[in-house]
Amino acid sequence: MALQTDKKPSVLRSIDWWTILIYVALLCFGWMSVCGASYTYGETDILSLDSRSGMQIVWIGTSLILGLVLLLLDNRFYDTFAWVIFGVMLILLFGTIFNPHTIKGSRSWLVLGPLRLQPAEFAKFATALALAKFMSIYGYDIHKWKHFAFSLAIILLPMFFIVMQRETGSALVYLAFFLVFYREGMPGSLLFTGVAMVIYFVVGIRFAGTPLFATPTSVGKFVVLLLIQIFSGCMVYAYCHDKRDAWRILISTIGITLVALLFAVYVIPFDVVYVQLVITAIMIGYFLWQALSTRIRNYMWITLFALGSVVFFNAADYVLNHVMEPHQRVRINVLLGLEEDLKGAGYNVHQSQIAIGSGGIEGKGFLNGTQTKLKYVPEQDTDFIFCTVGEEEGFIGSASVLVLFLALILRLIHLAERQPYRFGRVYGYSVLSIFLFHVFINVGMVLGLTPVIGIPLPFFSYGGSSLWGFTILLFIFLRIDASRNLART
Repeated sequence: MALQTDKKPSVLRSIDWWTILIYVALLCFGWMSVCGASYTYGETDILSLDSRSGMQIVWIGTSLILGLVLLLLDNRFYDTFAWVIFGVMLILLFGTIFNPHTIKGSRSWLVLGPLRLQPAEFAKFATALALAKFMSIYGYDIHKWKHFAFSLAIILLPMFFIVMQRETGSALVYLAFFLVFYREGMPGSLLFTGVAMVIYFVVGIRFAGTPLFATPTSVGKFVVLLLIQIFSGCMVYAYCHDKRDAWRILISTIGITLVALLFAVYVIPFDVVYVQLVITAIMIGYFLWQALSTRIRNYMWITLFALGSVVFFNAADYVLNHVMEPHQRVRINVLLGLEEDLKGAGYNVHQSQIAIGSGGIEGKGFLNGTQTKLKYVPEQDTDFIFCTVGEEEGFIGSASVLVLFLALILRLIHLAERQPYRFGRVYGYSVLSIFLFHVFINVGMVLGLTPVIGIPLPFFSYGGSSLWGFTILLFIFLRIDASRNLART
């Protein structure tokens, strides 16, 4: 229970005004971008409510009011009603699955007369509150499987409902919460495993059809299996602290693989992957034997890592070609350079790159972009709005926007680290992780560096749901932070 006699003045003095200043600056840049992306030649009133730029002012105004209301609420409200908010949001997400209104192939929108809301945008702050609530209970330990499993369930449940709404991009945002787990003590090996899986997928798929030295060996499969062996050997050194065993594994696996490759190149051409699979199977068997004989638990985890890596790698190709939808498969192939579909899946990215490149250093000026005015870039005022920044404001404007986002992320890290209680720290890291994911993926998507998964750029993309969702996410944390110095009994 917080003890204070002069609550409002204390809150106003404790609010982090630097974060609010960055927030307002991003809103201003965002409105200019929406205005530039939606403006058509000859339009005389950009403030009209019939235009997107005019409606965005309404969303910005309501967001500011919403932020003020959140700051005026008692900070204990968020802690006390975290589970209630999360439960209500889960009901909304579940109900949206059966929504009869389909917009751009997605059932994620609730249509209430002229108002359209996307519950998935609001589920982020609800999930962050629930996660912070659970991880702040007495005795919580992320190393206990029961606690970790329940934490995962908090994230995966809304994620599953959003996938059922055919909104895969919004569901992937919830992967950002793993950064929170890492901050709260999740073993780095789990984070490394996730990175390794991405490497396996990219390298294995990208070079699957490339022959190695004119042999039947696939470069993709060869490199991935070699990486599995190297990673496993290094994990023995890092987690089992057995330098001799690690070097023995690395030298034997790499040496046998090299001999087999030389034999295939200079004597009889054959697929070296078969030899690598046998080596990997023997290596996994050795790890299992070590785990059972020495009772060192880390050998069992390395066994699961190596086995899981092999299973994941072999399943990746099947998932890509038989599970994913055709449009999703094409997008990944275009991203990996396997296809060049400038009129189909790669059209958006290609046009956004042209728009950004045409801006040069200083840009073409406000409302003077040609690519965006002629509507060459689809979704240019929502998912691809960063291309408008690049065309009209140039490199200087784009860099300024990225610096603002960087300042916001660094400020959120500072605020999260100064929280006296785990609830505030966990929620703070949830906020910055979500912002970081959105910015990294959205900007990378526009530049052709990440897959096109259709997520908005915070405070820039047109729409009330995303702007309100990000505002709620941020201002709840600012209210929690403003009460950091209040005593509790």
